[in-house]
Amino acid sequence: MRWFWIDRFDEFVRNRHAVAVKNVSLAEEHLHDHFPGAALMPNSLIVEGMAQTAGLLVADAIDYNRRVVLAKVAGAEFYFDAVPGDTIRFRAEILDLKPAGSFTKVSSTVDERLQGEAELFFAHLEPGEGVPKLFEPEELLKWLDQMHIYDIGRDESGQPLQRPDW
Repeated sequence: MRWFWIDRFDEFVRNRHAVAVKNVSLAEEHLHDHFPGAALMPNSLIVEGMAQTAGLLVADAIDYNRRVVLAKVAGAEFYFDAVPGDTIRFRAEILDLKPAGSFTKVSSTVDERLQGEAELFFAHLEPGEGVPKLFEPEELLKWLDQMHIYDIGRDESGQPLQRPDW
């Protein structure tokens, strides 16, 4: 089973920034464990939504040629809990991009109130021995289509992103 902590992209500018949305629903099974009678979205899963938003931005920036893996959460701070009915907006920005890894800053907001912020480092791993294959490229493209990345995505000059032909 795969877990996605983002529902769609609202903004995606190659090599720069992306905005993704997560709708928190009482129908999500994990909310009944955190905490019974007072459901809330665990901050660890909000960090995962931040990482998925930033990770896809980074993977696109390196043309999906390497595996992008969350290597370090340098710092994360949360100001209030997200609860069912909230819409979380993740805004990720690439601060540094090198062949071996990248550094991003991500924030989460609810109703334009800053809910949390984190600095995330990603390692860029070569495919091969010791690096597990997580999914087929066609499967990734279907997910990106479902998150509307090619409907709203733009390159740095403002031109629409082209869907890769893998």
